[in-house]
Order: sequence, then C-alpha cells, then structure tokens
Amino acid sequence: MTKKSSETSRSQNALELLKSDHEQVKKLFSKFEKLDKEDEDAKRELVEQICNQLTVHAEIEEELFYPALRDVLDEQDILDEAQVEHDMAKQLIGDLESMEPDEDLYDAKVTVLGEYVKHHVEEEEKEVFAKAKKAQLDLDTIGADMLERKQELMGEMGMDTGEEEMPDTQHIKQKSSKKPARHPRA
Repeated sequence: MTKKSSETSRSQNALELLKSDHEQVKKLFSKFEKLDKEDEDAKRELVEQICNQLTVHAEIEEELFYPALRDVLDEQDILDEAQVEHDMAKQLIGDLESMEPDEDLYDAKVTVLGEYVKHHVEEEEKEVFAKAKKAQLDLDTIGADMLERKQELMGEMGMDTGEEEMPDTQHIKQKSSKKPARHPRA
C-alpha cells in the first residue's frame, strides 16, 4: 500500500485533522516569510495555496466541527470568537485574492493574515480542543465527515487532493493572475 493510500484510508479524528491543517498552513506562512519578495509568481502561487487551504479549513470547521460543539457546549463565547476570527480571515483572503503581488499592502495583508491564523490556532488548540475532548464528542466520525468534505471542497477549488500532508509539494492545478474570492459560504 502506498503512503498516499494508507494515509487516506486510516482513520483520523477531527482534532488530528485540524492540527494537521494548522501545521500545514504554518509551514506555508513560514515559507512566505523566507520567500524572495521580488519573485511575484512564487509569491502569488504561495499566497494562493495559503488562501485555498484556509478557505477549505474554515469551511469544514464551520459546517461540521463548530456545530457539533455548539450542540454540546454550554458556553458559546469561544465559538462566537472563533467565528469572528474566521470572518476577519475571510476578509483578508478576499482582499488578497483580488490583488496582485506587487500592489501596496499585499505583503502586509499576508503577514496580518498569518498573525490572525497563529492567534486562532493557539486559542483553538488550547481551549476549543480541550472542550471538544471533555464533551466526549465522536471525534472519529466528525473527523471522517470533515475529511470527506475537505476533499470535496479541494476538488471543487481545483486543488490537488492527494498530497494534503505535504504542503511544500502541493501544487494548485489551476493558475490565473486574478481570481474572484472563492468563499463557499462567506
């Protein structure tokens, strides 16, 4: 069995899937920091990867993970904050998707998006994940549903669904210089 097929067939609970997404996008932001900012094509491709991955990640959280938590948690404030953080990230993603890499504030928007994501990830992994574990949700079933939806969204967006675990080798099948924002539920 190949690595790809063994990874897609093995069960991954919701928290593992989300943590994996978090690590992938952190690596992409780190790669952006080290990127030659004069290389507009590389910048465009990397930012497209970041935006696409964040869009898919937010969508599976909003469709499946957060509603499951809302059903079992008494305190909703933490999920409300997560939703607002998603909304702000979507605004920056939309801005970036409508910009060119040589435009004023492009790099700054990527940096701020990275800071938002870092804050969101830290809060989510420390607080939200702990509450999800304590609530004794069926994280395996939710994870399977999330993975299925993630692959579906990636396919719809023209993303390579076979190399999720390796963001440095993940390539976007479709390239264009300017695209409208793609937010399935934004």
